[in-house]
Amino acid sequence: MNITRRSLAMGGLSLLASASTSSLSRAEFGETLGLGEGLEDFWLATDAYVYGYPLVTMEMTRRVFTNVPKVETMRGPMGQIVKVRQYPNASYRDVTAPNADTLYTTGFFDVGKEPWVLSIPDMKGRYALLPMLDGWTNVFQVPGKRTTGTGAQTYAISGPGWKGSLPAGVKELKSPTSMVWLLGRIYCTGTPEDYAEVHKLQDEFKLVPLSSYGKPYTPPEHTVDPSIDMKTAVREQVNRMDAAAYFKLLCELMKTNPPAAADAGQIARFAKIGIVPGQDFDASKLKADFLKRVPEVSFDRIMLQFKVNKDMKDENGWTYTTKGGVYGTEYLFRAFCCAVGLGMNRPQDAIYPISQKDVEGRTYSGANKYVMKFAKGELPPAQGFWSLTMYDKGYFFVENPINRYSISARQNLKANPDGSIDLYLQKDSPGKDRESNWLPAPAGDFILMLRMYWPQEKTPSIINGSWKIPPVKKVA
Repeated sequence: MNITRRSLAMGGLSLLASASTSSLSRAEFGETLGLGEGLEDFWLATDAYVYGYPLVTMEMTRRVFTNVPKVETMRGPMGQIVKVRQYPNASYRDVTAPNADTLYTTGFFDVGKEPWVLSIPDMKGRYALLPMLDGWTNVFQVPGKRTTGTGAQTYAISGPGWKGSLPAGVKELKSPTSMVWLLGRIYCTGTPEDYAEVHKLQDEFKLVPLSSYGKPYTPPEHTVDPSIDMKTAVREQVNRMDAAAYFKLLCELMKTNPPAAADAGQIARFAKIGIVPGQDFDASKLKADFLKRVPEVSFDRIMLQFKVNKDMKDENGWTYTTKGGVYGTEYLFRAFCCAVGLGMNRPQDAIYPISQKDVEGRTYSGANKYVMKFAKGELPPAQGFWSLTMYDKGYFFVENPINRYSISARQNLKANPDGSIDLYLQKDSPGKDRESNWLPAPAGDFILMLRMYWPQEKTPSIINGSWKIPPVKKVA
């Protein structure tokens, strides 16, 4: 029987969920797939696929992000910082779930041969965070206001095998892999005056190889690779890869992006199917008759984490996790976070609850009116900032007459007589006297995202569960 994503969605997913924990159910699922003798190797191959999903996804993201001749709006060659200058509007369709709170200062670079030196200017008290991700999507360092303050700082990001000395005033940050993704964010109100201030700060960021530090440096010219697909979404490109090509790329990447020491036990299992760190993929050790099924079943295992993983919380119609950015040996959860939120921060830096339905379990619709009420003194406890963003069902901004895509304290929210604050989520204006608290909705379905940067860790806190997100209620 040929399993399809549709048939899994129609009922096979529950069996697959059981198969994650029960050898009997796995055997039953193997029979559904038409597997007999190769069942053990099939599940081992799906484990390997899940394990490698973040590294393969990071590489495909890097290829698309850097395959341009020079820095442009959202992309730039290897070793060059991309400085996003303004927030996208409702016509933007390049990346889902954009934000209108921080301007990205970002770029990929390779520390395999020598360290790269990142110079951060004096941020003058402004909130910013500069997470650095390794090839496995772990945030290995995160300079910024929360951790290192807002003064001028200079770091040398070195690779796993580098040993050497650094100039005075330069602090070493060791990356576990050769691939590094700087995914910096700088808070900005979006006014012309604040844009100008942030642009000045962005222009003072510098990224150079250690051998060029303190010297005039011009990035080398970058040649565009026409074979790289620049139109298809990265996740779709990864999911389209057949198992042989996927494992071949994974083995190639592990030569310069080694697995963590804690992964030794997991990695040792994969030698049976031709996957050994530091070596090319040996396809002869993996049966060809079930290879075509591995990617699809593996990805379904990944996406099942949304329903079965204990670290996914579901409260008052909001779904979120307080376990992201550093994954240890939680390979399925790491792959899931990569699939739905590549570049996820540590929970101490940011948490992103999502709500697709109201507290009664009904899909949000612009045909209705909704209110989200915060009791007096109970706005989201975040030391950086918080915001509530409105998306259409495709996770893009909603066109509206006041060009407001998110709402936060910077809207000078009006309180009720008892000190509580109501946010009005609806298509039409709630009236001039309430527009400061209005987040415009589309005519059709919509989705909400609450961003909490630098969430408070002491009570009340979303991290320890002492602060709960209030429900969104439909107005009768």
